[in-house]
Amino acid sequence: MTLGIDVPDARGRTGLDQVGRDLRGNPDVVVRDVELVATAWHVLRRTTFDYRHRDGRWTREQRETYDRGDGATILLYNTARRTVLLSRQFRYPAYVNGHPDGMLIETAAGLLDDDDPASAIRREASEELGVAVGALEPVFAVWMSPGSVTERLHFYAAPYTGADRVGPGGGVAGEGEDIEVVELGFDEALAMIGDGRIADAKTVMLLQWAALKGIMNRLV
Repeated sequence: MTLGIDVPDARGRTGLDQVGRDLRGNPDVVVRDVELVATAWHVLRRTTFDYRHRDGRWTREQRETYDRGDGATILLYNTARRTVLLSRQFRYPAYVNGHPDGMLIETAAGLLDDDDPASAIRREASEELGVAVGALEPVFAVWMSPGSVTERLHFYAAPYTGADRVGPGGGVAGEGEDIEVVELGFDEALAMIGDGRIADAKTVMLLQWAALKGIMNRLV
């Protein structure tokens, strides 16, 4: 009996070794086996598959995939004040891999869990930044680290005003979150990309998207 396969894991899941076995969309990929390597809050799998190369050769390959579910993120901007609303929080993976203190400045973001992307990002903006988000603008949905992580991240943008800041933010204490709300001038935020003070990929992408689209020139 194995947790996550025939015995429910900590999140009540079974059959976690079945994901990917029924893939049929690519005739050059034939999944042979899926092993459950680890299951805690998220899932690590090792998949064995046959792959047909462009020259016709078949080889047997293995890949490990980290499945944490899909997520969503949002850039909140104020055109009248030319500001953006971001967060600062400790990120251990960045800290252990060379970031000086692990404190990253980011757009609000989180996993979808059982919500659709729009509902999830409204939840996260409220929890992290204390903002009640109005109309959402979908930006794009992308795979951030497709070599090993299955997550697809849904990007949004939305305006905010002082009246929309209805709570303190800070995250959910029960989940170990300790998030500082950071309001920055848009031009300063762009400069912080250049000097490395903003080094989070989703945040860089949304800020550069906003610059390309001329977001701060919009009438809201």
